[in-house]
Amino acid sequence: MKKTQSIINQTDYKINWFQKFLMICSGGNIHILRKTPSEWNKFSGIGGIVLFTAVFATLSAGYAMFTVFDNIWTSIGFGILWGLMIFNLDRYIVSSIKKTGTWWNQIFMAIPRLILATFLGIIISKPLELKIFEKEVNKQLNTIIQRNKKVLQGEMNGRILQQSGPFETEKKQISEKIAQYQKSYDSASVELEKEILGTKTGLTSGKVGFGSNAKRKQELKEQRRQDLENYQKQVAPRLQYLDKEISKVYTNLETERKSTETFEDKFNGFAARLQALDELGKNSAIIGLAASFIMGLFICLEISPVLVKLISHIGPYDHLLEKTENDFRLYAKEKIEKGNAATDFRIDDFKDKLKE
Repeated sequence: MKKTQSIINQTDYKINWFQKFLMICSGGNIHILRKTPSEWNKFSGIGGIVLFTAVFATLSAGYAMFTVFDNIWTSIGFGILWGLMIFNLDRYIVSSIKKTGTWWNQIFMAIPRLILATFLGIIISKPLELKIFEKEVNKQLNTIIQRNKKVLQGEMNGRILQQSGPFETEKKQISEKIAQYQKSYDSASVELEKEILGTKTGLTSGKVGFGSNAKRKQELKEQRRQDLENYQKQVAPRLQYLDKEISKVYTNLETERKSTETFEDKFNGFAARLQALDELGKNSAIIGLAASFIMGLFICLEISPVLVKLISHIGPYDHLLEKTENDFRLYAKEKIEKGNAATDFRIDDFKDKLKE
């Protein structure tokens, strides 16, 4: 048996550089894997999934950052950084699953890793969904912008009524008073005309010509004309002031509206695109279904290494890994026990010397 084990350990298996790279990506111990060639394909496959997940994460983060900063180099740098972080995290998640203990214990240990992998899959998939449905998202963004502008205009109209309301009310009161003076003047003009023409009414004599009654009505008309002109002169400065204040309100709010609309036109960031994608999914069942499938695809891609490790049988790699870890545990335990015994011996020796 010892001779067979020695032959197994001494066999020189060759791993090509690509296989070695994928095995490193899988988080496996390369020194143990050299001794277990039957596990190479499994760990190479796991490493490939981890690698491609990191690549997709890089593309996803790069696109997301481009929508935020609108700078290609910043987006590339952040995308690479994010991809490396996801790569390292996935590699740790996969490598931390041990094929030891009972089946239920393995499942219990895998649940938090599956939850974390699911969240990572959702995070990676969203920016890629935005890129896939970019044309539809841009169209929906324009709809949202126009809708926001209508809401903004409604708010502006309300503020205009609120701020200019007192001025408009006073201006309306003045206009009504002017209208009353104008109505009185017009009435006096009509009575004078009827008196001169000899039209019989309750207020005219019915005699044709410019008599004493017509003269009195002429004076009344002139008096009402003067009252109208005097009141118009009196309120003219106030009307000018009110018009100026109302114009100022409109000018200030129009400036604010244009400034706000400028920001609305730039409503195309990452959060805005997520809102547009969400509305597209609610308005279109096909887009919603397609987005769900894309998200499901990346979730499956993210959790697949964990599932492969979970459902696979215990292989030579797992036995050797457990043996290696157990050897270190035993070595550490032995060193601790020896250290404790040596310390106890020195303490006892010191006490004996003190008694002497």
